[in-house]
Amino acid sequence: MVTSEKTLWELLWEYDPNGLIVLNEDMTIAVVNPAFCKMFNVTVDEMVGKPAVGLLGTVDEFQRVWENNEVIRGKEKEYPKYNLYVRQVLFSIRDQNAIACIMVDITDEWQRKKELLELKRETVAKVNEVVDNQMKVAQEIAGLLGETTAETKVSLLKILKLVERETL
Repeated sequence: MVTSEKTLWELLWEYDPNGLIVLNEDMTIAVVNPAFCKMFNVTVDEMVGKPAVGLLGTVDEFQRVWENNEVIRGKEKEYPKYNLYVRQVLFSIRDQNAIACIMVDITDEWQRKKELLELKRETVAKVNEVVDNQMKVAQEIAGLLGETTAETKVSLLKILKLVERETL
């Protein structure tokens, strides 16, 4: 049992490793947790009461959640200014006139995926280069074989003509 002045919910809010943000229905920031502040390199005082669009760039999804009273789960979003990539869950809390968002930082996972994709692209490019080089060599060999075959045929035809003359 928690015996300190803070409630269990306040402690969870404070220690949750996920970024948590709550907006009012007018899209101003009501509260943020420490993990959110760390993700966006801001302080609580800098954010509370400010328009969310200033920090998040767009609040379209928050507005959609509020207007349609829906939940958006698993939405991935990049915040390039903060070198941040997150998976979000957005939902409205109607009785509090609020929209909440849980942001799970998946920047490392996203970076690994990008690096793997780049490695795959480089590998495909290298394979194409090797195949192109092999095709060139095969064409050169075929050309040389064609020339030597033609030369051999000419020589054999000359020998045949000589043999035919001698037999006549």
